[in-house]
Amino acid sequence: MYHRIKYKPFAVIILLVFALQACKQQQVREIPVRDFFKTPEKSSFKISPDGKYISYLKPFKEKQNLFVQDLSNGKERRVTSFTDYAVRRDYAWTINDQLVFSQDLISFKQIKLYALNLATMQMRTLLSQDKASMQLILTKNKQQPDVITISMNKRDSATFDIYRLNIRTGELKTYVINPGNITDWFPDPDGKIRLAKSSDGVDESILYRANDFASFKPIIKNNFKNSVQPIAFTGDKNYFYAVSNVNRDKSALVKINAENSKDETVVFASDKADISDVGYAKYKHRIESVSWEGAKQQTHFLDKDIEHIYNDLSNQLKGSKIRITDRDSAEKKFIINTYTDRDPGSYYLCEPAIKKLTKIGETNPGISPDELCAMQPIAFKARDGMLINGYLTLPQNKDKTNLPVVVLPHDGPWNRDSWRYSSEVQFLANRGYAVFQVNYRGSTGYGKAFYSAGFKQVGGKIQDDITDGVKWLIAQKIANPKKIAIMGGGFGGFSALYGASFHPELYNCVIVQHALINFFTYMKDVPPFFKSRIQMMYEKVGNPETDANQFRAISPVFHPDKIKLPLLIIQGGRDPRANISEIKQFVSELQHRKVPVTFMFKENEKAFFSERNRMLMYTEIEKFLDNNMRVKP
Repeated sequence: MYHRIKYKPFAVIILLVFALQACKQQQVREIPVRDFFKTPEKSSFKISPDGKYISYLKPFKEKQNLFVQDLSNGKERRVTSFTDYAVRRDYAWTINDQLVFSQDLISFKQIKLYALNLATMQMRTLLSQDKASMQLILTKNKQQPDVITISMNKRDSATFDIYRLNIRTGELKTYVINPGNITDWFPDPDGKIRLAKSSDGVDESILYRANDFASFKPIIKNNFKNSVQPIAFTGDKNYFYAVSNVNRDKSALVKINAENSKDETVVFASDKADISDVGYAKYKHRIESVSWEGAKQQTHFLDKDIEHIYNDLSNQLKGSKIRITDRDSAEKKFIINTYTDRDPGSYYLCEPAIKKLTKIGETNPGISPDELCAMQPIAFKARDGMLINGYLTLPQNKDKTNLPVVVLPHDGPWNRDSWRYSSEVQFLANRGYAVFQVNYRGSTGYGKAFYSAGFKQVGGKIQDDITDGVKWLIAQKIANPKKIAIMGGGFGGFSALYGASFHPELYNCVIVQHALINFFTYMKDVPPFFKSRIQMMYEKVGNPETDANQFRAISPVFHPDKIKLPLLIIQGGRDPRANISEIKQFVSELQHRKVPVTFMFKENEKAFFSERNRMLMYTEIEKFLDNNMRVKP
């Protein structure tokens, strides 16, 4: 016999309170926009060659500045105090423990290079170049510790020459003149440039010289479908390591004799994917590991000591991907970076000899991995039977069917999405959206055949792969067919506009960042130093003369009449690859046609790197999606 239990009013209230608390615990906390996209508290960690200091970038008055910590006492010093433009990430320690770093003065189209003597705290301006770009080529020459090597397009905006710069005296000397088609330079262990890569856009060559007094001579020739990418010289100065896909589909790590290029040894190859990363010890000139990336990155070790270090770290940092990012010259201290798909990562100082691991920084300590969402590898068949891979990130505490989706095609197109932490993906998932990333044909990492399958398909089968992926999501009942947005930057932005123009039935709103809207001007307005690769772009994307009909058919600028969906366009005025007047005219035409378009434009931005504008951008994206998708987590 069952007895009816009589609840007193007070007891009912208590039960209701507990029920409400239980529901609240099941809800996902809406993490503030700032927590996802704020500038890291510390980033770009490096260690001095003598192992006495670590350096990193850290915000000071909203700009990234350089800080140094003394490892003997733990004391931190801010060594730069810029409040106008941030220190760039590509700073470096010299062999005699000085710091070399630069600023990109966007408003003035100027680059400044500085050197800091840590002992005296004296900072010197080494170079100030207008309308020029420069890059540090890290060389370690004990015979000339004050001399660094840089590449710069000072003489000719279309070509990068090599210079030797004395950071003590400021003397700049031309080292190697670029004949006009050299795209990459490679130093030997003594810092001498003895290997180069040239390209006329269709064919590429590897060139070699025995010493500074010899002429460069081609030793390997390929067309753009094949690639030999040098990594570094071996301890034997006549041999170098390279990643090559010549005579194979998946690129492999090989060792090549520079004196006789037919003398090639395969060091490691995977039949699953291209080699994506090579661990190279810059002080001891040896290859330690090779990695390849299918669904997730995998690593094979070629050095037992490094393998032992990684195994110890894996036991201590379970579940995390681990990589060595820097080390001292004695290889007694290492900077370690860790991450997962839900963890933006941490940095550690590792001292294997004394089995000590010290956390020195977190990329974003305000983010809790438990509140974030797993990135799941997926695969589906395209309409022509080709297997397409990608990633799907589902929001927490929701049914796994009939979800609102944001499709996020990557930039490139010769690029790829990977399994790792993405603040953008996690932000969208936290707001209740499933996030769908497609590594369409032409994406890198899956072999030469898959890569080549994307040639001249920027408005064809590449877009079909994205469309087929969305239809697969709908067929799997993962996606709510009435709540799908598409969002991307650069070529991903073109893909978003293409989807809105030619498949409006699939999407209900579009977000475009630094838009590619016209393939004619995209080809015409390439930076001068990219001119040597323009023929290759003609072969891979199309020629504006012979493929003019195709360019006109797919370029969004010629088809504003096809766009009806709500549209958010985000653009920086200093974007070097954008024709700003054309984009503004495109927006004006859309507005004239009564398309619900929001245009977010920042004059002094390239790609919304500044924290303030980044916050504004994602706040606008959140509002736009909420207005058009009507979803709350």
